Amino acid sequence: MTRTYVVTGSATGIGKAAALKLREDGHRVIGVDLAGADINVDLTSAEGRAELIAQATELSGGIVDGALAIADRMRPASETVSVNHFGAVATLEGLRPLLALSDAPRAAVVATLVALEEVDGQLLDLIETGDEDAALAYADELASAVTPLGWSVLFTTSKQSVSRWARRAATQPEWGGEGIALNVVAPGRAFMSMTAGALETSESRAALGREEAVPEGQLTGDPSHVANLLAWLTSEDNGYVTGQVIYADGGAESARRPALI
Repeated sequence: MTRTYVVTGSATGIGKAAALKLREDGHRVIGVDLAGADINVDLTSAEGRAELIAQATELSGGIVDGALAIADRMRPASETVSVNHFGAVATLEGLRPLLALSDAPRAAVVATLVALEEVDGQLLDLIETGDEDAALAYADELASAVTPLGWSVLFTTSKQSVSRWARRAATQPEWGGEGIALNVVAPGRAFMSMTAGALETSESRAALGREEAVPEGQLTGDPSHVANLLAWLTSEDNGYVTGQVIYADGGAESARRPALI
């Protein structure tokens, strides 16, 4: 059965791979990005988020079967928090009424393995209060005060916060109660176009934390592998998996936390 999907970040990286996979499977994909997509909007602004929902409603005919919030940023500025958390949440919450009309509604958000690294507690608290203005003001303070590599805490914190949001939301009446599966996929650094440039030196690798645990050549990854996982999680075949953070990281998370079950 042909399904209709909305995929943010569809012009590059994992988002592009996910859109391609879904189209190859015969589904209709409404791509969202800053440019080069079906819907071209800036997810840092309330206007851009509202326009995304308005255009997605029109293009989909009012029913969406799958929503994939993949767009993200990794920059030394508050836009990292704005897109990675608030933009993703606004996307999924805005599409939720359209998902609820589907016979098999599914949603996913892409986080990252590095969300396990150091986060800023105050920033996390501000994000989770829902006060975007306060969170972004503090994020800009962090970005200007820390070392050139230290601002990556904006990325790790915003990815952890959106993962926590999805985990909480998944079992709530408006999500689970409507039969909408909601999951998180956390790729390792090898998959992440946003972090590729930050792995070019030993200093930057140390700042971002340890590498994938599996030796090179045993397991390899490219965006299509994450896309395949996202496609299954947001398909009709996924009948019972929700509220999970699923790591696609070559074993790094399990090596780091082997006792966690």
